[in-house]
Amino acid sequence: MNTWVYVDHFKGTALPASWEAIGVGKTLGTVKALVFGSGVEALAKTAFEYGADEVLLADDAALADYRAEAFAATLGKLAADGAPDLLLFPTTTRGRELAGMTAIDLKTGVMVDVIALEAADGKITVTRPIYAGKLLTKETCSSKPQIITLRGRAFPKPAQQAGKSGTLTKVSAAAGDFLTKVEGYTTAEGGVSLTDAGVIVSGGRGVSNNPALTPPAGLDEKQAEVWRAQQGFALVKDLAAVLGAAVGASRAAVDAGYIPYPNQVGQTGKVVSPDVYIACGISGAIQHLAGMRTSKVIVAINKDAEAPIFKLARYGVVGDLFQILPALSAAFKKKLGK
Repeated sequence: MNTWVYVDHFKGTALPASWEAIGVGKTLGTVKALVFGSGVEALAKTAFEYGADEVLLADDAALADYRAEAFAATLGKLAADGAPDLLLFPTTTRGRELAGMTAIDLKTGVMVDVIALEAADGKITVTRPIYAGKLLTKETCSSKPQIITLRGRAFPKPAQQAGKSGTLTKVSAAAGDFLTKVEGYTTAEGGVSLTDAGVIVSGGRGVSNNPALTPPAGLDEKQAEVWRAQQGFALVKDLAAVLGAAVGASRAAVDAGYIPYPNQVGQTGKVVSPDVYIACGISGAIQHLAGMRTSKVIVAINKDAEAPIFKLARYGVVGDLFQILPALSAAFKKKLGK
């Protein structure tokens, strides 16, 4: 099967899910990696090291910044001429957008957020979650190329083979008077990326329920609640720092102003699949479970023994998170020699 894989990156730094996609492609046949950008030839060499047989490199100043119209036009023209059987994208914001626009250009379908696939007689059958992750469905696409976005961390990342090479084919960026322009970038708060993290420690509404804390004078009721929550999230962040983990949050915590939106895990936030997910003070609303239920190991900490999160968790701790989190941080520091 002739498989093409789009390598999603920011300024030459690829998302690990791109290499996972190349690994999936290699199980089906030969792989052409698509590398678009400016000054990204080194990234093309890395794609060979992760298993690509050929790289189609569009290295052009017009592609220095990701703009959906320019990237989709370039990819659509290449695919129309090259006629791949299958196009794979990582399920990222850029990947989903580009997959959808390419499907329209090529008059085909797209299957998103896939967690497993199998090939037979040139057709790909995929497995993907539906109904907030409560059910799994199997789907096929009757037209070609078949376009699929793969959920990050749902597939293994292939081992990098230093020095491996392949065929580098330089291609032209699509010409056009594209309407969008990138004015600049804003640096987000530092930390481990949620979508790439192997371990995530998340906090929910319960991080604000510490009656032992006395807010500073002069705060109204809402401000006092947020202040308590920030002290609670400090414990979540301490544990995450010890474990080298990312910090997540429920929608309730984000909506209440405890922590910024980019930390939200859930159906309307980020969908994650870490090796370990530690839920602190999160009851387990369906919206949140949809974003993390494919985690390999789920640990729940909640004082409510009837919280829905315990039905999904492998390990559950019923108790006061304000006592449990400091104890966990201390224990892991000792265990890890930190």
